[in-house]
Amino acid sequence: MSMFLARVCIALIALVLGPTGANVAAAATCLRPPIDAPITRPFDAPPCKWCAGHRGLSYSVASGTPVRAAAAGTVTFSGVVVDVRYVVVRHADGLLATYGGLESSALREGQLVAAGSTVGRSGTELYFGLRTGPDAYVDPEPLIGELVVPPYLVPTDGSPPRPPPAPVLRCGMPP
Repeated sequence: MSMFLARVCIALIALVLGPTGANVAAAATCLRPPIDAPITRPFDAPPCKWCAGHRGLSYSVASGTPVRAAAAGTVTFSGVVVDVRYVVVRHADGLLATYGGLESSALREGQLVAAGSTVGRSGTELYFGLRTGPDAYVDPEPLIGELVVPPYLVPTDGSPPRPPPAPVLRCGMPP
């Protein structure tokens, strides 16, 4: 078989099978930050499937802090694994978001969640990870947008200001 024909076959197989994990992550929509806190431990891809690494992001927060859904989706798991509470949400683009280190969560498997809705309450450290499959982890940080309050006018004559507008999700790098 010629090299050209081999490349055409590979391209057709890729089209039929759909996007790979890296392509799904690249095509993912902008995600809301799960919590308002700085990242204390970044993603650290392991060199092999079973090797050590950090397959998500960690945030140090006050216990009981509300944790928000990064995007709308369906709960695929909600429970405790080795004394740690987790909630996993499958998004429309196929990404699985894992929220770990939760103190509590009222969500159950099969429930629908809206973007920004409460997933649960944090313990002192929140884990947030993304997967495209059972063992295909993706660095969440480049996919997380920033909630910003748009500019608005405030009175300068001493009268009480109106409340600020709701924050909007800003994604990607500014031009």
